[in-house]
Amino acid sequence: MSENKDELIKAQNEVIGILFEVVKRLQTNIDLQDEGVRIIIKSNEDDIEKNKKRLDEITNKRNENSEVISRLLKKLDSEEG
Repeated sequence: MSENKDELIKAQNEVIGILFEVVKRLQTNIDLQDEGVRIIIKSNEDDIEKNKKRLDEITNKRNENSEVISRLLKKLDSEEG
């Protein structure tokens, strides 16, 4: 009985950890998107190269976060079954 309880607690902790990471990465993506929008709004021709580089970095980081989120959610889904 105690063994089952320990396993359940361990599984719950894993789920909480995964969900925490998902929420953290989603919030990061929101922050990055906000930064990208601000850059686009205040851009002028003098900043085009600098802004393009940062916007590319933002896009790459958002894509990376999205891939990790997808893997984490798939892991949760597979552990449910």
